[in-house]
Amino acid sequence: MTIVLNKSVAPNAKKLQKYIEQINERNWFTNFGPLHQELTERLEAYLGVKNLLLVSNGTVALQVAYKALNVRHAVTTPFSFIATTSSLQWQGHDVSFADIDGHSLNVCPTNIEKALTENKQIDSIVATHVFGNPCEVDQIASIARSHNKRVIYDAAHAFGVKVKGESVLTHGDASTLSFHATKVFHTVEGGAIVFKDVEKFERAKRLINFGIDTANGAITEPGINGKLNEYQCAVGLTILDEIDSILDHRLNLFSTYRQELESVVDMPSWLEGASKNGAYMPILLESEERRTAVMEALTSSGIQSRKYFSPSLNTVNGANVTMPVSEDIASRILCLPLHYYMSQSEVRLIASNVRGAVK
Repeated sequence: MTIVLNKSVAPNAKKLQKYIEQINERNWFTNFGPLHQELTERLEAYLGVKNLLLVSNGTVALQVAYKALNVRHAVTTPFSFIATTSSLQWQGHDVSFADIDGHSLNVCPTNIEKALTENKQIDSIVATHVFGNPCEVDQIASIARSHNKRVIYDAAHAFGVKVKGESVLTHGDASTLSFHATKVFHTVEGGAIVFKDVEKFERAKRLINFGIDTANGAITEPGINGKLNEYQCAVGLTILDEIDSILDHRLNLFSTYRQELESVVDMPSWLEGASKNGAYMPILLESEERRTAVMEALTSSGIQSRKYFSPSLNTVNGANVTMPVSEDIASRILCLPLHYYMSQSEVRLIASNVRGAVK
């Protein structure tokens, strides 16, 4: 028996079929159709946000957010999925790094401010809520105001997460989500952007439709095709019906993991006042060698694991700068299996294997 690292939630086939029949009957397959509108409205209501724009994937979400906010040079975290920085580089934007906090694994606000002070060309802050753990949003907002900078949050892991009772997506000038099949909520492929400013939202809506204003057909500026189609919206609507039970189950598994491993390995510290969604189960081993030993022990027992995130992004694509904390964390981080189809007994079995390998 193999315990897989992740397993995507399959949409209810009967519900999905009803949506598909509606799509086929209308013969409206893309271009902001009825299901696109329904999913937008339901997500805004569920997440407690406004100005949510559905897009074709999480990377496009980042790229469109950068474009809509006129990003030219961003300071960002070296500890994230590669798309956070490659989406900037792909569009020719300059990238600077600020090292992370070794406890939360999020970008360190003090290091952000240092980067802004040293390099006046930086106009934006791009921060990731790593593993769904919110950044120090209040501190980053204060820094951004004092330096007159924009803030974009990569919230790919943070679906449903709240800070002091409000959606984490309300922070920053824009927050992006990924609805990739591996995420807690998905549309197979897809994503979304939540904008603070309605004018930026309207511009982004034109940008993902070739720069065309749907109200009058005018071409306002160069754009791309970044729309989410009706079939993918149907998947999202089907899964959204079950999202509370999905999140509850994942969070219960996450809590069991942390109880079982509390005194065995280090785990990221969570932002005070923030909720959790059970998106990932990261642990930190004492060394790279110990991580290798744990991975080998898990593999021999049929349990998958992943060095996520590794390598540190300041070491790839020609960046060639030193970020000692991020590089250290990237050498010791390990994500354990966590998904909707897992059982409590499987979590305890995995935790037992980790305990045995660590001793």
